[in-house]
Amino acid sequence: MDDIRRERRGFLVLAAGGVAAAAGAADDKDKGKEVGANEDLMREHGVLRRALLVYRAAAARLRSDPARVPADALAQTAQLFRTFGEDYHERKLEEEHIFPAVRKVKGPAAAYVDVLRAQHDRGRQLTDYVLRATARGRIAGGNVLPLAQALEAFELMYEHHTAREDTIVFPAWKDALSGKAYDEMSERFEDIEKRMFGHDGFEDAVKRIAAIETRLGIDDLARFTMPAPPAA
Repeated sequence: MDDIRRERRGFLVLAAGGVAAAAGAADDKDKGKEVGANEDLMREHGVLRRALLVYRAAAARLRSDPARVPADALAQTAQLFRTFGEDYHERKLEEEHIFPAVRKVKGPAAAYVDVLRAQHDRGRQLTDYVLRATARGRIAGGNVLPLAQALEAFELMYEHHTAREDTIVFPAWKDALSGKAYDEMSERFEDIEKRMFGHDGFEDAVKRIAAIETRLGIDDLARFTMPAPPAA
């Protein structure tokens, strides 16, 4: 009987250890999936770049066939850029936390801060202009060419802007922080996002831009696959 009891206790100990190990592995897996601050910033740039693609498509159509540009979809893109890009990503994350820290480091990245802030301001002017130009649910003839030119100029500026942030400014900011401080900033960024949007602002922004892409007929990624280049 004692041998049976000892075997039973041994089995229970092994089983408990297996459950604990499985739970630990699950926790480690979840930790591995946590989004760090830099990844968060870059995926937010991904949403904004998709908005730029809407602007590019709209600008091309304004030049060739203005009737194919739904003013409300363009206005929705500008509003998304304002709430998610300007009010949240730029003001609350970059301008309040990242730029001041990078400026203190005084390395190559610090030289970009003034230009980046100036470009933020110019982008906000562009958003104001798009919202004014689409306010009546249509784009007046006098705005067609100027709006196309403004959208194209903004796309070029912002592509350069985000490329420098992703490859120079954000890495410099991360390097300036200790591991603990970086983790704390990642949590703070999540708190800011939830406080501003009441939920996952990134997922909501992805859904909004996807709906706009569908409206303009640019949602099918396969159609943008380039043809084979000429033979050399």
